[in-house]
Amino acid sequence: MRKLIEYTLVTLDGVFEDPQSWGFAGFRDDAYLRDGLGLLMSCDAMLMGRRGYEGNARIWPGRSGTHPWADRLNEITKYVFSSTLESAEWSNTTIVRDDPVTAVANLKDQGGRDLLAWGHGVFVEDLFRHDLVDVLDLSIHPVIVGAGASWSRPGQTGTMKLAATKVFAKGIVKLTYERA
Repeated sequence: MRKLIEYTLVTLDGVFEDPQSWGFAGFRDDAYLRDGLGLLMSCDAMLMGRRGYEGNARIWPGRSGTHPWADRLNEITKYVFSSTLESAEWSNTTIVRDDPVTAVANLKDQGGRDLLAWGHGVFVEDLFRHDLVDVLDLSIHPVIVGAGASWSRPGQTGTMKLAATKVFAKGIVKLTYERA
């Protein structure tokens, strides 16, 4: 069975919302970018909610050849879970209108490599609540923003075990947890 990996950027005070406003890109070094590309290459597909899809679809198609992740992001299979999105122009994207919990459980049961979800918005929070997130990759940035959507929300519980840690030169610490 495939695993679902949630990859989330977070500040020291637990905020994941609007990473552009806290300057996340300034903390990335070559090792961090290689690590992220390795994760992308190890997965068969990305899962997104509508808002995540719309944000990424604006950015990545025009970056081919200019960012180390762009080509992989443009070629990977993408599933966007939405009842309102009318069309998906980004390459290799399928809109899924079925119940996300059931659809993701079915995707996990299929053969192949792991599945990847970026961020911790409403879509991924729902998957986490239903124990469908198997691996949690938190990239903790050395920033305290003092306000914003916190990664931890009411009703979101679970027990995880630390599987790996990585420290990058510009202060990002990546903690990888697996379901206990």
